[in-house]
Amino acid sequence: MALRNIVGIDHAVVVVRDLDQAAANWQRLGFTVSPRGTHSAKMGTGNITIMLDPDYIELLGVLVETEHNVPSRKFLARRGEGIERVAFTAVDLAAGAEEIRARGYAALGPTDFERPVTMPDGAQSAAKFRIFQWPIEEAPAGLRIFACQHKTRETVWIPALQHHANGARRLRQVLVVATEPAKDAAHLARMIDREVRAEPDGAVAVPSGSDRADFMFLTREQLGRRYPAVSLAGLPESGGAGLVIATSDLVAAEKTFGGAGVRSGNAVCVAPAAANGTLLAFVEA
Repeated sequence: MALRNIVGIDHAVVVVRDLDQAAANWQRLGFTVSPRGTHSAKMGTGNITIMLDPDYIELLGVLVETEHNVPSRKFLARRGEGIERVAFTAVDLAAGAEEIRARGYAALGPTDFERPVTMPDGAQSAAKFRIFQWPIEEAPAGLRIFACQHKTRETVWIPALQHHANGARRLRQVLVVATEPAKDAAHLARMIDREVRAEPDGAVAVPSGSDRADFMFLTREQLGRRYPAVSLAGLPESGGAGLVIATSDLVAAEKTFGGAGVRSGNAVCVAPAAANGTLLAFVEA
């Protein structure tokens, strides 16, 4: 039986070394980025968000070394920048954690935290969250997952932040490279109580729930065949590799990317080297 309180991908977390440089980088690619936020002291991290609908991308940086951010620091040391983990939307996070425990996974949390937010009218507010994590060692192809309940959606999904020059609308796929895609896809499917779907090219998809983005597990070779015009330099053999993003205007996206963009099949792509270790593939909405 599918999870009742976990309803699909909420956001993808791209860990970066320098938040300000990363923000400028994604702005050059036509994204509207939020002001820099600072998480609670326990977290020791800051972030910049790229708000879509109903999901988003989070650029995450370590500001102060804490016990909580050890996994992110290890990720940067081992791999460098890129997609470290993916969040699921939780309707009722405490109930979701119990669902996970009933399936044999020792959920870590719930944990509450927040970050200050300056609203468009200048008023000071806060974005408040409650999260739990699947066990850190349960990371298919090295990709960690967690669940997030937004207690103050109005301070996260700010309308002015949802309009992007490249026409970005929503996530369609999280691309995960793996040496054994079927094995890692099955691992994730067990963790979230979903079915796998074989793709014609040998990749394996795992729907995340509801109408949200799918996970797509594939080898680097299969990824290269999907996007033959794109350099995959810097991507690992195993781990979060890229995002397929629906755009309202593929031509506008291509113009916005300038020299960083390349046509590859029915997509306009940005190589990982130009997007903090993350392959971006824009497709028509």
